[in-house]
Amino acid sequence: MATTPITSFQDIKSEWESVLQESPADTLFLTPEWQKVWWDTFGDGHTMVGFSYPAPDGATPNGVAAIASLAKSGDTVSFVGSQDTFDYNDFPIRRGYEVGFYETLLNRLDEQDCRLLRLDSLRENSPTLEHLPEMARSRGYTVEIEQEDVTSGIDLPGTWDEYLGLLKKKDRHELRRKIRRMDTQTDWKWYSVAEPAQVEERLGEFISLMRMSRADKDEFMTPIREQFFHNITQRMAELGQLKLYFLDMDGSTVATSLCFDYGGSRLLYNSGYDPEYGYYSVGLLLNAMCLQDAIGQGLTYFDFLRGPEPYKAHLGGQQRSLYQMVVTKN
Repeated sequence: MATTPITSFQDIKSEWESVLQESPADTLFLTPEWQKVWWDTFGDGHTMVGFSYPAPDGATPNGVAAIASLAKSGDTVSFVGSQDTFDYNDFPIRRGYEVGFYETLLNRLDEQDCRLLRLDSLRENSPTLEHLPEMARSRGYTVEIEQEDVTSGIDLPGTWDEYLGLLKKKDRHELRRKIRRMDTQTDWKWYSVAEPAQVEERLGEFISLMRMSRADKDEFMTPIREQFFHNITQRMAELGQLKLYFLDMDGSTVATSLCFDYGGSRLLYNSGYDPEYGYYSVGLLLNAMCLQDAIGQGLTYFDFLRGPEPYKAHLGGQQRSLYQMVVTKN
C-alpha cells in the first residue's frame, strides 16, 4: 500500500484532523497544530520520517486512514514530541484499519536504516499496545513494554455539588475546610485570561510561579522549554483552546494554572504557586476552581495529565498507566 511522506503539518492538516476525530487516540497533543509548534521549537537534529496511510478501499473521507507522525534521530525512530511536552502520544488511526496500518509501519521500519522504534506515552487502552507487539515479534523483532508514568482524570458531573459528592469523605471535608479558611481569613479571588495578548502579557508571571513552586519545575524550565511555552500558549490562545488561571490573595498573585480545552475535556497542563502561601493550599484550591469552572462550562472530563502528585487523587482523579514500547531489530 503506497504511503505519502509527511513533509509539512500544514499541507495535510484537514486529512490529519479528519482521521484524529475518528481515532481512539484523539487528544490535543496529536493535533497538527500542537505537533507543528513542537517541531518548530525542538525539531533541529531530527529528520521527519512520518507518513499518511491511505484507506485501501478508498471509502474514508480524504482517502486517509491513519497518520504516522515520526521523527528519526541517529538510529532511532520515535514519535514527534517528547515525554516532557506531550502527556500522551500515539498513532491516529480510524477504527478498522489498525492491522493494515501496523503492517505498513513494520514494512517501513524494515526499509529504514534504523535499529529502534521507540514509542513513548501510550495510554493503557491504546490500539498500538494491543496490536503492534505480537505483529512485530512475529517478524523477529524484540518488543519491550514498560510503565513510563501515570496519569489521572475524572468524569465531570453536571454540578459542583454532585462533584463534591464523588469525593472521598475526607477529601470533600478538606476541600470545603480550605475554601472556608480562605473566605474567612483572606480577601481572595480567582479568574482566567484567554485572549492571546493577555496570555502573552501574563505568561511571565505563570513561569515565575511555576519555577518558584518546586525545584524540579525550576530545573525543567530551560530556555528552549520556556520558548515552547510561549509558542504553544500563543497558538492555543489563537485557537480559543487555552485558559490561564490566577489566584490573587490580599492583592498578590499567588497561584497559577495553565489549562487547555479539547474535545469536551479540560487538560491541566501545568501549575505553580508561591510557597509562602502554602499554608492556604493555594495551588490545590486554584486547580479545584479550574475544575469547578470546567463543570460550569459543560465539559465532561477533567484531565490532570501526567504525574503521581497526591493532590490529583484528593481532587478525585482516577489513576491510569502510561507505557513506553521499544521495538528493536535483531
